[in-house]
Amino acid sequence: MNVRRLIPTAALAGAVALGATALTACSGATATGGTDGKLDVTASFYPMQFLAEKIGGDHVKVTTLTKPGVEPHDLEITAKQTARLAEADVILYLKTLQPAVDKAVAQSGVKNVVDAATLTSAEVHGAAHGEEGHEHTEGDEHATDDGHAADDGHGHGAGGQDPHVWLDPAKYAEIAQGVGKAFEKADPEHAADYKKNADQLVGLLNGLDTEFKEGLKDTGTKTFITTHAAFGHLAGRYGLEQEGIAGVDPESEPSPARMKELQEVAKKDNVSTVFFETLASDKTAKTLAADTGLKTDVLDPLEGITDTSQGADYFEVMRSNLKNLQKALGAK
Repeated sequence: MNVRRLIPTAALAGAVALGATALTACSGATATGGTDGKLDVTASFYPMQFLAEKIGGDHVKVTTLTKPGVEPHDLEITAKQTARLAEADVILYLKTLQPAVDKAVAQSGVKNVVDAATLTSAEVHGAAHGEEGHEHTEGDEHATDDGHAADDGHGHGAGGQDPHVWLDPAKYAEIAQGVGKAFEKADPEHAADYKKNADQLVGLLNGLDTEFKEGLKDTGTKTFITTHAAFGHLAGRYGLEQEGIAGVDPESEPSPARMKELQEVAKKDNVSTVFFETLASDKTAKTLAADTGLKTDVLDPLEGITDTSQGADYFEVMRSNLKNLQKALGAK
């Protein structure tokens, strides 16, 4: 498996008003669209596809590079996909999340390229677990990703940013606004519809944010253990503490020392559940659960929707995640 690459600081340091710089190398000319007159949008993986479909509505034709069931970070781009990508009117992707996509996009020659990483910020999650004076509060944007500073299998590494911004509904709403503005630029004829759809989606995401705040504000514990350290933004937003088993690679084998450490964390922080995800093996989660007498459950990073997902779209799966977290954390 490819090592997960992180959003570089330089890519985010110049973040500006949403959508203002979302279209790179774009002269402002209207996209021509396909033979059916629709804006041809290629999305890199599910969270980008969902935004394109909801905001574009009937005016866009959306294709995705990552098919259902494929782990996005492992994606390899075929020659056919590369050729198809060059024909897109708009490309919507999250730079550095999928190295193969980054390379294909750079070679595509497409004028309207929307990098979702420029539409919001990805905080550093690197303070040490149990560090003196460190505590999480609701809305703490700089909470630790998984409580460890070094990239030793615990998280995204010292000084590294967590790319899983869509798991924070508030950040996903910022991206949605930026995508809406990008579509308006690419297809001015339908700008009013794109703005209306984007505003509606932002309203729904803000509502989801409120559901999470209310649902997780009073819990028996704030710590959860997960195989994939993808939930740093979610944890930071809602005052939780994530402990990742395998860090950036959900299928890597944690060290015996890490497993022992997690057993101690589970006991100290009254953890009841070890979470695993739908697109990766649950082996390590079940091993840790068996060794500690804990339960297992699903916490979905929403990198793709399959028949085994606990919901048919972003909102349904996120609400399943909320329900599972409430149960595991002892929400009152």
